[in-house]
Amino acid sequence: MSFPLSYCPHGEDVLTRLRHLFLDRAPDAILAAMQVPSRALVAFARRHPAGYGAYPDPEERIRFWDDYWRERVAVEDDTIPSAYLSEMDQGLYGGLLGGDVRFISDPDTGWISSMVPPLLRDWSELAGLSYSPESLWFQRYVHQLEVFVHGAEGKFGISHFILINHLNLVFELVGATATYEALLNAPEMVQRALDLAHDLNLWVQETFFAHVPLVAGGTCSNMVQWLPGRIISESVDPFHMTSVAYFERWGRAALERMFAHFDGGVCHIHGNGRHLLEAVSTVKGLKALYLGDDRGFPLAFDVLPELKRRVGDLPLVVGVPYGDFCRVLDAHQLVGGVYYRVADVPDVNTANRCMARVRAYRV
Repeated sequence: MSFPLSYCPHGEDVLTRLRHLFLDRAPDAILAAMQVPSRALVAFARRHPAGYGAYPDPEERIRFWDDYWRERVAVEDDTIPSAYLSEMDQGLYGGLLGGDVRFISDPDTGWISSMVPPLLRDWSELAGLSYSPESLWFQRYVHQLEVFVHGAEGKFGISHFILINHLNLVFELVGATATYEALLNAPEMVQRALDLAHDLNLWVQETFFAHVPLVAGGTCSNMVQWLPGRIISESVDPFHMTSVAYFERWGRAALERMFAHFDGGVCHIHGNGRHLLEAVSTVKGLKALYLGDDRGFPLAFDVLPELKRRVGDLPLVVGVPYGDFCRVLDAHQLVGGVYYRVADVPDVNTANRCMARVRAYRV
C-alpha cells in the first residue's frame, strides 16, 4: 500500500525511519528535517507582519499550509507534512470558558497563535465556569477542523496541537503568579481547577480525533512528525519555574492520566526547564521529548551528549543551525537516538545532499 499523502512521495521510507527512532528507541537512529527558504513564508510575512490581529479566516490558513507543503515536495528529508492549528493552540481552551481570545502572528513560522488574559478575578468565580458545544469558540474550532481536513485531504496531514492541561489551564484562569501562590495558599482550589482542566482538554482532544483521520494508522505531529495511534502533545511549561517536587505533586499524575486515555503523547521542555529532564522522561506513556532553546541557556544541540545521557533511551528532538549540524556531521560526532531540526539550509539541493549523508550515517 502506497503512502496516502501526495506531498510526501517518500513517505513509506520516512515512516520506517520514524518507527526505528520513536518506537524501537534505537540508539543509532539519526533523523533530520531540513528547513529551506519558503516562498509561502515570505508571502505570509507580507500579509501578517508581527503583531496582534483578529481571528483569521480558516480558508486562508489552509491555503497557506497547502502552499508551504507543496513547495517542499522536492525536499527528501524525514518530514511528514502536516498543518498545525496554531490559532487554537492556547486561546481555544480559555475561550471555551468565556475568555477574551487574542491572536498574534509570527512571520518567521507562519503561525497565528492565540491566548487569553486571566479569566477570574478571584477563586470564588471558579464554580461559575462552564463550557458548551454551542459556544462560539467550539463552533469555530469544529469549523476550522472541517476546513483543514477538507483542504489537506490526500496531500498532507493535520498535526495534533498542544493541550492546555493541569497548571497550564490554571495560568489561564488566574495568571502565573496567582497560580504559584495558590499552590501554597489554596491547594484545594487548584485541585478543582485541575479536574476542570482534565475534562476540558479531554473534550477538545476527543473532538480533534473525531474529525481528523489518522494517517497510516497514526497521528501527525509538529513535534515528532508521526507516531502510531492517537497521540497527544502535552506541556510542562508551568513547572519550568518550580522545583522537581512541584512537578511530582502537581504535574506527573495529570500527564499520565491523559496519556493513558489516548495512545501516549509527546512533550517539550524549554531551556529553563532542563532540571526536569529526569522526572519528565520517566512519565508513563511519553514517546519523545522536544528540547527547546531559549536566551540565556546553552543550545540543546551544544550540550546534547549530556542531555541524552540524562534521559536514557527516550528519543529527543532538537534544533540546530545548518552550519553547526554539518560541522558535527563531518566530525562524525552526532548523538544517536535524536531527530535533528536543521535550520537555515540554503536550498533544496543542499538539503538533499545533506540528507543523503544523514541516511548513510552510522553511529
